[in-house]
Amino acid sequence: MALPPEFHEIAKRVNNWGRWGADDEIGTLNLITDDVVRRAAATVTSGRRIPLALPLQQDGVQTGLIPGRVNPLHTMTSVNAELFGPGTVATSDDVVTMGLQAATHWDGLAHVSHGGRLYNGRLADSVTAHARAAFSGIEKAGPVVSRGVLLDVARAQGVERLDGGHAVTPEDLDAAEELAGTTVGEGDIVLVRTGQVQHYLEGDKEAYGFPSPGLSVRTPEWFHARNVAAVANDTLTFEIVPPEIENLWLPVHALHLVEMGMPQGQNWNLEELSAACAEERRHTFLLSATPEPFVGGTGAPVAPVAVL
Repeated sequence: MALPPEFHEIAKRVNNWGRWGADDEIGTLNLITDDVVRRAAATVTSGRRIPLALPLQQDGVQTGLIPGRVNPLHTMTSVNAELFGPGTVATSDDVVTMGLQAATHWDGLAHVSHGGRLYNGRLADSVTAHARAAFSGIEKAGPVVSRGVLLDVARAQGVERLDGGHAVTPEDLDAAEELAGTTVGEGDIVLVRTGQVQHYLEGDKEAYGFPSPGLSVRTPEWFHARNVAAVANDTLTFEIVPPEIENLWLPVHALHLVEMGMPQGQNWNLEELSAACAEERRHTFLLSATPEPFVGGTGAPVAPVAVL
């Protein structure tokens, strides 16, 4: 199914191609300036640190639906090996095979294309099996540290988690922003909580994946208007599944990554952060969320930490 006119109309309104120059490879991460980081650091009052990553384990969130996106396979390559002879210092080593987007991760700008193009008009076929992502590889992101804002959509709606298939709308984001008592601004990283990750934490991987609440195709304009640097949420698919427009799969991915050049994160565990923000009556914090710099990667694992 070809992308419908509605998609192309939104794409024109949020497009950032050329905004930071023809050679730009990091998109909205340009909005995280030194001044933004200084303001983010000023939000730290208690020093309380909240981890936001799911454990990297073989029994992870992946179910085999996406070929090759395997859960971490962790293997010991040596155990207490006395490399320099009997009685010497012994070492243990291990190796991991995993999909770079298997667990808590950032999608890089080369992860999605449409119409044969990536962000900033780059050709989609610049991503190859051998060279990987020639442009906008995840290593180009650099250090990702900014003010984080939790938009707790589930709590704003008075529920523990949104129903599967709930499309998170701009109106939902407005309500969560009001609950947060702050205004999302330029260079912020927005974390959208639906509560969906509870299914995985309770041991039900199938329910975690489908059906799933997620961001509506109407929300990219909300983030674009506020000059948001990146968005992450607590679902497997990021956007609503099944799609809100029949047979239109991954339109929010395309609008964020291709048109806006805005990284998006999935499988973030926002449950402890939600409780902490409610307890402290604040929803802003210093967020450290630098992706692992896999050269040419279309995404990468991340172990984000919110510092209150």
